[in-house]
Amino acid sequence: MDVVDEIDQHRRSFVSAAAIALAAAQLGFTDSAIAEEKPATLAIKPGTDVSFGPLKQIDTEILNVGYVEAGAESDPAVILLHGWPYDIHSFVDVSPMLVSAGYRVIIPYLRGYGTTRFQSSETLRNGQPTALAADLVALMDALKIDKPILAGFDWGARTADIVAALWPERCKALVSVSGYLIGNQKAGKVPLPPKAELQWWYQFYLATERGRAGYEKYTHDFAKLIWQLASPQWKFDDATFDRSAAAFDNPDHVAIVAHNYRWKLGLTEGEAKFDPLEEKLAAAPVIGVPTITLEGDANGAPHPEASAYAKKFSGKYSHRIIAGGIGHNLPQEAPHAFVQAIIDVGVS
Repeated sequence: MDVVDEIDQHRRSFVSAAAIALAAAQLGFTDSAIAEEKPATLAIKPGTDVSFGPLKQIDTEILNVGYVEAGAESDPAVILLHGWPYDIHSFVDVSPMLVSAGYRVIIPYLRGYGTTRFQSSETLRNGQPTALAADLVALMDALKIDKPILAGFDWGARTADIVAALWPERCKALVSVSGYLIGNQKAGKVPLPPKAELQWWYQFYLATERGRAGYEKYTHDFAKLIWQLASPQWKFDDATFDRSAAAFDNPDHVAIVAHNYRWKLGLTEGEAKFDPLEEKLAAAPVIGVPTITLEGDANGAPHPEASAYAKKFSGKYSHRIIAGGIGHNLPQEAPHAFVQAIIDVGVS
């Protein structure tokens, strides 16, 4: 089989699967638990792909963004967004499958990660969620991508959620791991029950100068512990972790992470230019674009129950629980399920 025939077969396989999923949704199956399936034509074992093509860099007003790109520029665009403490390698298996299915894939390093750098030393190293969302819109403008599918987890899911809520004209559809993650400082100040607070131990640790210094000194050990706690059944090896951990050597990484969690607790200020956006987010706006939310059945990180956010999606919507011991880093642990969600939501 030559390359063209193989790609066509891949596409037919995905279209068939998408049609089945679409039919199921039309019959009312809007909440489901599925295993991480591996289509025969794309039987890629997670961890098989370990690298991307060459990194690219592009300027926005605030950042010089590092990113990888794959697929034809004329194909529909998908932007994949990583979280903390992860990086673009969370999508290393996802990207080739999406390209085979006929998508253009963009995977940027968030501010404070990898080769993404600030244009000015004077800019506040702001980890405020609206700042990251504004980064994404600026990247889309720089790349001249009008209305991509947005998909992500952790910080990346929250960033995609915010863009879908505030700039729906810039988002064709959304795949969000752990659902609706839009919050605000007022909500962040509300005490939670002790067991819930315990899950956020790192948030309180980073709120202190001791914690900031500790994270700076033990960044890789800290991140590996978070990986283990957030995905207790994922048996990643050192090489897999080290590929992502290299992204934390960014000179602004510690400052961005500390600011993010301190801002959430109301312990530090953001930037005044984002105040109007924060006012809109404080109202917990609904998201109207077609959306699929995903949750791993073994997610050890703090996350809301799907029933708590289902009504925050007013457009075509479904929720999927991915079975098989899948933790917080769902795109890397269950790439086939993540890809299938993107394909399905794209034909909504």
